[in-house]
Amino acid sequence: MRRPIVGVMGPGTGATSADCELAFALGSAIARQGWVLLTGGLACGVMDAASRGARAAGGLTVGILPTSSTDEASNAVDIAIATGLGSGRNQINALSSDVLVACGEGLGTLSEVALALKAGKPVVLLGCGADWECLFHKLATDGLVSSAATPRDACSLVAELLQAHRFA
Repeated sequence: MRRPIVGVMGPGTGATSADCELAFALGSAIARQGWVLLTGGLACGVMDAASRGARAAGGLTVGILPTSSTDEASNAVDIAIATGLGSGRNQINALSSDVLVACGEGLGTLSEVALALKAGKPVVLLGCGADWECLFHKLATDGLVSSAATPRDACSLVAELLQAHRFA
């Protein structure tokens, strides 16, 4: 059986230090579970922090880059995939993740969550405000959206969702 892929999406250059702290801890927790971490791959914000956390815990990291080269990839990305698609790569991020975790808020993250939900993928919101929770719970009436207060809680939800949706 293949390893589950957990996508961690969040702001790049607009990420807060709190977003990055959550992402680092989340990436580490994902790696300790033996899951593959998938991010947007760039060397900034949530993408970089989650990848660094997973790498520090010995995990495998995949970065789906918006650029046509891997020059801007995080040093913590093991497998960098250059797409040349710009924000179009968000579709790849959403569809390639078995479960997607949104860590922080941004327009790119918003599109990735919406694309994941449209494809029937479960989403966990971590470090997102009440407005995001309200929006996505309203849009995804089929129970695909969960909210977590901590990276540990997010990983517990991811484990449940993987079991319920694909990796039973």
